[in-house]
Order: sequence, then structure tokens, then C-alpha cells
Amino acid sequence: MKICVFCGSGVGNNSVYADAAHELGALLAKSGHTLVYGGGNIGLMGILADSVLGNRGEVIGIIPDFLMKKEVGHTGLTKLEIVPSMHERKRRMADLADAFLVLPGGWGTLDETAEILTWKQLELIRQPVGLLNINGFFDTLLTQMEIMVKEGFLKQENLDILNVANSPEKVLKAIIP
Repeated sequence: MKICVFCGSGVGNNSVYADAAHELGALLAKSGHTLVYGGGNIGLMGILADSVLGNRGEVIGIIPDFLMKKEVGHTGLTKLEIVPSMHERKRRMADLADAFLVLPGGWGTLDETAEILTWKQLELIRQPVGLLNINGFFDTLLTQMEIMVKEGFLKQENLDILNVANSPEKVLKAIIP
């Protein structure tokens, strides 16, 4: 399978995030899955890609040209596609993906997560979506989603499409049939 992972261009302030990205990369490679991601060589993105590659796996990166010009593109990937915009990046990653995973990150990761969950809710995509809640990183976001259900802005069945787990192994099992 091709697993699209959204994650941070930073590493965070706790080594558990980098450790989880490294573990996930090894699991993906050893299971024969291909990583599809944002194409960066920095932060959790770089750690994840390097882990897959270091375990003899395949990695497809999709990066907008303006980020490539900033020299944050990973040039050692199995394949690196350069696209014109952030929107095209998300569309291309979605086109390639058999499943989606979300790791900790910032605004970009939050944007990608919201968009892919919206596409899933609208049935524009059918792939499973998993959220790796390492160190309780997403606890308050998950609480906000529950409030959205309680207040009538999100249907429970649309919240239920998100597979949440607290370890790389568990989240992979949740999204891979």
C-alpha cells in the first residue's frame, strides 16, 4: 500500500515525536508499504523518510516548487515530484494514497488533516484516515471534535471515520485491512 503521512517540518520539544516517526518509517518499510509525504528533508518529515529509506523502503515525496527553491526538498528519495502549489501537493498525495496517517505537526499538518477529513466526509475519497496520538499531542483537538459533535456541527459518524491510536504499530493496524 501507499501510505500518505502528514507530519511536521519541525521535530517538536520532546524526543518521543522523532522516535515515533523513526519507528513508523521502519514499520512501513518492513511491511512493504510505500511512504507518500510532503517531500521535505527537515523535521519529522525528514526523520520519517530517512527511516523508510534506511530500512530499504520506497518513498515518494511531493513538494511545491517554492519549497524546493528554499532547499528543504529531500533529494535522496525513491521519487520526488515538484508541483506548483500547496493545493496541488495535497491533491497529488491524495491521488497516490491508499490510506492516510497524521503525526504531530503545526499549521500545515492541521490544514492537511482538516482537508483530508473533509474530503472523506464528503466522500471525495474513501481511504482510511489514522491519527497517531503520541504523548497525548492531539488530545485537545480530539476534545474539540467531540464538542463539534455535541454542539451539532459535526455528525458522530463523521468523527468516527478517524482512527486514533497511540503507537505507530496500533495506528497502522487501524488503517490497513
